[in-house]
Amino acid sequence: QVQPVESGGGLVQAGGSLTLSCRASGSIFSGNAVDWFRQAPGQQRALVARISFARDTYYVNSVKGRFTISRDNAKSTVYLQMNSLQPEDTAVYYCHVVAFGNNYWGQGTQVTVSS
Repeated sequence: QVQPVESGGGLVQAGGSLTLSCRASGSIFSGNAVDWFRQAPGQQRALVARISFARDTYYVNSVKGRFTISRDNAKSTVYLQMNSLQPEDTAVYYCHVVAFGNNYWGQGTQVTVSS
């Protein structure tokens, strides 16, 4: 399928870890950077991390040192390893890619961190 599909969200205690996955057809991931965004209740959707096709990475300051973005191009899958999760990380996490001049968003996966 063309649309990215996220998985791996859930409920975790503060200090815990989760790994999110985003899978899509190879045609939209191939050659393109892939982003993870998140949207907390009442807030705008915001970029969390980005990985280029060559695996250069970018992280927003609030997750540096705790989150790791990676990709397996052969599997057309991008991962977001999240460690030391805090209640402020609670949000719906979305995968995003720009391909063929179009924005592709997944449906999102809920991450809830309890204190």
